[in-house]
Amino acid sequence: MATYMMLFHLTGRGVQDMTDSPTYIDTAKEVFRDLGSKVKDFYMLMGHYDMVFIVESPSYETVAKAALTLDSLGSMRTETIRAFTEEEYRKIIAELK
Repeated sequence: MATYMMLFHLTGRGVQDMTDSPTYIDTAKEVFRDLGSKVKDFYMLMGHYDMVFIVESPSYETVAKAALTLDSLGSMRTETIRAFTEEEYRKIIAELK
C-alpha cells in the first residue's frame, strides 16, 4: 500500500465546533477504514495546517474518495500528498542511474 499525508484545515464551522473535533478524527478514521485504507498516525499541528493523518491506502483514487467525503462534511478541508518511504525513495533514485 502507498503512503499519503492528508493535511487538514478546519473550516470556520470546524473552529466554532472545536470541542467536537475529536469526533472529526473518529469519523475520518471510519471513512478510511470503510474504503480499505488505514490511518497509521495522527498529529495536531501548529502553523498553516491544523492536523495531519499518515495514511496507507491501496490507490490514489481511494484517498480521493476519502478526501471528498470528509470535505463534504463541512468542518474541514483536506490536502493530500503522496509520501515515499526511504526504501521507495532509494529504489526510485537507483533507477535513475
